[in-house]
Amino acid sequence: MHVRTGGPDGPTLLALHGLGATGAVWNDLVERWPGRWIVPDLPGHGRSEPLPRYSFGALAAAVAEVVPPGTTVAVLGHSLGGVVALTLASGWFGVRVSGACGLGMKVRWSDEELARAADQATRPAKVFGSREEAAARWLKVSGLHGLVPADSPIVDSGLVEGWRLALDQAAFGVGAPDLDGLLAAARAPVILAAGERDPMCPAEHLPDGAVILPGLGHNAHVEDPAALDPLLARLRDA
Repeated sequence: MHVRTGGPDGPTLLALHGLGATGAVWNDLVERWPGRWIVPDLPGHGRSEPLPRYSFGALAAAVAEVVPPGTTVAVLGHSLGGVVALTLASGWFGVRVSGACGLGMKVRWSDEELARAADQATRPAKVFGSREEAAARWLKVSGLHGLVPADSPIVDSGLVEGWRLALDQAAFGVGAPDLDGLLAAARAPVILAAGERDPMCPAEHLPDGAVILPGLGHNAHVEDPAALDPLLARLRDA
């Protein structure tokens, strides 16, 4: 699995992106972390190989392999990555997690939404006639349209020359998370957070105590990395 690391000595942050994105979306945020950081491209995204089958457990197992043995990590995950963060917090995958934060996790899915996602997972990847067309599609799929310029290296991280998305379509079939089960299984403190204007994760879908970030949407970590400083502080001190 493709992974980037960096930062000074100190506590270690594991940052996990959402469906369709890549680890590059954390570029600005990890510079705000007061220690080491580990940023993978999840399986089937960016420069990471696909999985034979996608489940939250399979994703967590793959991510666990890039954490150095014996390293304790604070895990910050966005959307799909948030579900993986909480899955790792169970301790079932051999990673020592000091705290986990799920940002913008879609926790309520209708039967219609799940059916559409399952259908998307069976469709072949579309090949576009130009980088511009592929970039526009990637920005839409990752929810970053209007937040990241089309000519950004962040966009390049999600494209394959040819032109198509690096995303494995089968990842759309991962399913819906069991939030109650994840919270019950967690062996580390868990923080749930969402942007105030996140249509995928409205505040009323989250339990009491969730952190709501004023004025921000689904990709709050890209819109305003500084707004996540309180979450980073809580993870650092967990």
